[in-house]
Amino acid sequence: MARQKGMQEARKPSPAERLGLRVSAMINSPIAQLGRTVMIHRLDDDPQEAWDSVMEMLAETDGLSMVFNDDGTVTLEWGRREDEEEVVIVDQEHEPQEEAAAPF
Repeated sequence: MARQKGMQEARKPSPAERLGLRVSAMINSPIAQLGRTVMIHRLDDDPQEAWDSVMEMLAETDGLSMVFNDDGTVTLEWGRREDEEEVVIVDQEHEPQEEAAAPF
């Protein structure tokens, strides 16, 4: 018991940290990564200061374009990184088959 009292309590993340984690999860979702675009939004309980802080950090990110939409959402778009390998999915069921040589 004494050992538990001596341990520090887990620090609660600040509103900007919580918002940053939420936006990061949206950006890193498989669908966003595939399309290289995501629309983010501010929740009612996100303080304006936290939103402004995260928007400023995103604006300073190289290779990221931001579009502020009329409804309050922000669309983020980015291109493929130079060090990123392109993934090609091959559908083996519909892969073209070699034609057999003509019998004549």
